[in-house]
Amino acid sequence: QVQLVESGGGLVQPGGSLRLSCAASGSIFSVNTMGWFRQAPGKQRELVATITRASSTIYAEFVKGRFAISRDNAKNTVYLQMNSLKPDDTAVYYCRAMIIPIGATLVSVYWGQGTQVAVSS
Repeated sequence: QVQLVESGGGLVQPGGSLRLSCAASGSIFSVNTMGWFRQAPGKQRELVATITRASSTIYAEFVKGRFAISRDNAKNTVYLQMNSLKPDDTAVYYCRAMIIPIGATLVSVYWGQGTQVAVSS
């Protein structure tokens, strides 16, 4: 069994910062690309940032220069440092990972349970 556990969400004032973490655990052979998505009320889930095992990154335009994604391969953990937060960043943030479980030959997509980020004064 593989699971992703997120942490680090909360309430922050505009201009503030938060750091999200997502740790993959269980019967894992390899963790490939990891990423963060978000879903605001009434909107579709959207990509925030992704990072490959070799640390190549992709960012959505609306977070460039404000958010930074990183990972620790030894810990199977991905981070999202969010700076200069805006009210529009309010959403549930989800971690996603492409993982090959032990005994499997194909990669599967796993999602975390989501962590709420609220930006408000």
